[in-house]
Amino acid sequence: MKVVCAYLLAVLGGKESPSKADVKAILGSVGVEAADDNIDRLFSELEGKDLAELIKEGTAKLASVPSGGAGGAAPAAGAAAGGAAAAAPEPEPEEE
Repeated sequence: MKVVCAYLLAVLGGKESPSKADVKAILGSVGVEAADDNIDRLFSELEGKDLAELIKEGTAKLASVPSGGAGGAAPAAGAAAGGAAAAAPEPEPEEE
């Protein structure tokens, strides 16, 4: 995943077709060393393909993945926490 991110950062940085050295330089700038086989594998899989088209296809695939099942748990927990905070005792007024 680090290699893919470095490749995408190079593209965002203006390199239309980043080299293996570009990817290694980006990873090295943050102290990460990637195995050459991982870099080679990424470049072989991307060879002859348009990056924008790959992202478009991937986005379409992700759109079909169901992702709404656990959405209600967080607000319910937040409401419970908010109710507990409201039940805290009020401080007594100071006497003069």
